[in-house]
Amino acid sequence: MNVIHDPPPLAGAGDLALVMLPGAGDCAQDLVDQGFLGALRRRGIAADAWMADVPFDQYMDGSFAAQLKRDVLAPIWRPGARIWMMGISLGGMAALSVARKHPGAIEGLILLAPFLGTRGRIAEVAAAGGLRKWLPGAVPPDDDELQVLSWLRDYQAGNPALPRIHLGYGSEDRYAPASELLARELPSAHVVSVQGEHDWETWLKLWERLLDGNVLLAPSAGAK
Repeated sequence: MNVIHDPPPLAGAGDLALVMLPGAGDCAQDLVDQGFLGALRRRGIAADAWMADVPFDQYMDGSFAAQLKRDVLAPIWRPGARIWMMGISLGGMAALSVARKHPGAIEGLILLAPFLGTRGRIAEVAAAGGLRKWLPGAVPPDDDELQVLSWLRDYQAGNPALPRIHLGYGSEDRYAPASELLARELPSAHVVSVQGEHDWETWLKLWERLLDGNVLLAPSAGAK
């Protein structure tokens, strides 16, 4: 797994680590080139930043989680660490999957236009009246998409045992219907929407809005 590590500007700046995952077909360097790292640093946020490539085939077969744990999470997991993950599109699904598999390890998630499921599955959830009313039935252990949606169905914002979730999406994004379902289960202050599509320009606007909201600065009630 190719990883770009950008340590905080000041040694001993704190225990905040941020793992950033791009979407399918994009890479860690895109997060630098498109201004995501710069936006973080301009705001003086002293996070230990890690940007990781996750090949599409690893997303699909689920092997990314073990790779990410070995190459990124293992070096930063320690007592007192505050670990946040930011994922774009399919990277959002990856971040959710990691948080589900490692309860208590991730303080918060920032999801930008996340891929949460195929159109057919999202339509099924919408037809049921939303995540809370949806009944997934038996959930195969190897169906990561269904596992994540089922976890979101039971997610309780404000539960200190669960990561905080902040969501951003473009109003014309092709995955907006899925984001709208998730937005209904989150505090309104945790959701940002701007006019835009599924592209870097929109994602950067969302990222800057969320950073300006200081989502990374205050530890959650359940942070250890």
